[in-house]
Amino acid sequence: MQKKLASTMIFLLAFLFTMAQHAEDSIMFKRISDEIFMNGQAYSNLRILCKKIGPRLSGSAGAAKAVIETARMLKEAGADTVYLQPCMVPHWIRGDKEIGKAFLQNGKIMPLNIVALGNAVGTGISGLNANVIEIKSFKEMEEFGTEKIKGKIVFFNFRMDPRHINTFRAYGEAGVYRVNGPSKAAALGAAGVIVRTLSPEIDDLPHTGVTVYEEDKPKIPAVAISTLGAVELSKALNSGLVKSIYLKTTCKMLADKPSYNVVGEMRGSEFPDEIITVGGHLDSWDLAEGAHDDGTGCMQSIEVLRVFKALGIRPKRSIRAVMFMNEENGSRGGDAYAEIAKKEGKKFIMAMESDAGGFTPRGFGFTCDQTKSLKIMSWKNLFQPYGATEFTLGGGGADIGPLSELGTATIGFNPDSQRYMDLHHARTDVFESVSERELNLGAIVMSQMIYMVSQQGL
Repeated sequence: MQKKLASTMIFLLAFLFTMAQHAEDSIMFKRISDEIFMNGQAYSNLRILCKKIGPRLSGSAGAAKAVIETARMLKEAGADTVYLQPCMVPHWIRGDKEIGKAFLQNGKIMPLNIVALGNAVGTGISGLNANVIEIKSFKEMEEFGTEKIKGKIVFFNFRMDPRHINTFRAYGEAGVYRVNGPSKAAALGAAGVIVRTLSPEIDDLPHTGVTVYEEDKPKIPAVAISTLGAVELSKALNSGLVKSIYLKTTCKMLADKPSYNVVGEMRGSEFPDEIITVGGHLDSWDLAEGAHDDGTGCMQSIEVLRVFKALGIRPKRSIRAVMFMNEENGSRGGDAYAEIAKKEGKKFIMAMESDAGGFTPRGFGFTCDQTKSLKIMSWKNLFQPYGATEFTLGGGGADIGPLSELGTATIGFNPDSQRYMDLHHARTDVFESVSERELNLGAIVMSQMIYMVSQQGL
């Protein structure tokens, strides 16, 4: 009887302690929220990044300016130390405005709204004029074989599936045609590739994005066409109206250039060698200002340090806000950060990435072992007042992924995905497309999660 009573008392004390801790954490969550809503700097910093600097493709003057500007922001946010991590990055340039047109059987010309894919080779000054073949899948292309593909421009007309609620799932399915399509078509003798823009919207707005050439395959010109253009081109092809297509791009890859990750660190008070990383990628495509992709993630990460400083929170574990360079067309920054981490001899316990836009928070996806997963799950109710309650297994990001080799738990911040693909990699990804309140909400829940890990560990 006494043993049973003792057991009950221990359970009761543990329960009361948990409840008290929960109440204390809830109070801190509210303080973080109030501070960011009242005094947050993420939106004003984003305006500087977008309007003062603008596009920041790796190797460009804009990227170099962004390194200097975000280092300043991190210092002003209250980082104990700010430093640069060197990395060599690809230097691809778009060149002159792309030209695309379809010559029709009736003698008319159909203009094609196109943009070159990132890292693609150009057509040369004379351009490329060839017959076109529409392809709906890699399987269909393989069935056509070299006989029907050779010398032609392959038009990958794969529509993003609107039935997926999470638009990133549809993006992943369609994205393989942009990333891998040019090399697969080249292997069958294609002369060039047109890829339907990765967007669920039907409009005349082409989106760029990286393509990856296989080393043992020929490198052929590759462009994206707007979704509306893809629909109209498909109709013309199926009606037998298209005689040939002309493409002209002057893009090219130059020699690698030196660049940097920008790191701001707030040193832990009790476990300084346990490192928490939070970040986004500083580079952006050249068509717009890179507001949602990924200016928002960078500014939210800086805001994490600022709110800790403003509230006098001294984290038990060290927090690093990292502006990763070259996520878009090389991932050199993420690789460099992980390589340096391996040599530091410290424990990289958790890394969070924000690279899904500055929209309303929905929750987090995390990749870690069961013990850590259960601990993170136990915090879920704390986020209920802030709408970030979708806690799912599986998550991270391109820049923090390499840290997994160190046993680091990786967490992806997941905002609402419904509007992101409308402007992803397009000229509409500008500062004006970002809501200050939604941006702040994201910074709030990111800061709250970082707070929990910094105080309780994983």
